[in-house]
Amino acid sequence: MAQLVVRNLENTVKSRLQLRAKRNGRSMEEEVRDILRGAAQEENLASVGLGSEISALFRNVGLTKQIPLLRGHKVHPPTFEE
Repeated sequence: MAQLVVRNLENTVKSRLQLRAKRNGRSMEEEVRDILRGAAQEENLASVGLGSEISALFRNVGLTKQIPLLRGHKVHPPTFEE
């Protein structure tokens, strides 16, 4: 297993990590390992674009027909008059 030393960590950050670890019932060291594992996994997830993520959320929901493209239609900006 690898080791990591973090120098010059602000006291407030250390205190918050201690509180978070206590709230989750683990040591501060295990809490930091869990945070780092999560951050490393998020990096892999971030390579997918927002549109792809939204599409995946609704992939199996309700639509049975293709949505037609809107190319060639004139766009009319909304008016905000009363």
